[in-house]
Amino acid sequence: MAALTIRQLDQKTKTRLRVRAAHHGRSMEEEAREILRSALTTSSRTKGNLAEAIRRRFASFGGIEISLPQRDAVRKAPGFEE
Repeated sequence: MAALTIRQLDQKTKTRLRVRAAHHGRSMEEEAREILRSALTTSSRTKGNLAEAIRRRFASFGGIEISLPQRDAVRKAPGFEE
């Protein structure tokens, strides 16, 4: 098994890790292993449709209805004949 040392971990992060580990009934070391395992085994969605991602993110807020102004008929393009 490999060993990993994490330096310069701020106190707030260490405290949160300790509390999370206690909540799950395991050591800080085992909790860190589980966090890494979970983060590295889930598939990342690197490709996708940006509009669809935005829609999913805000879907829980509901939609809005907007009324679009009436548009005029498309006019004929000007001619440049002489």
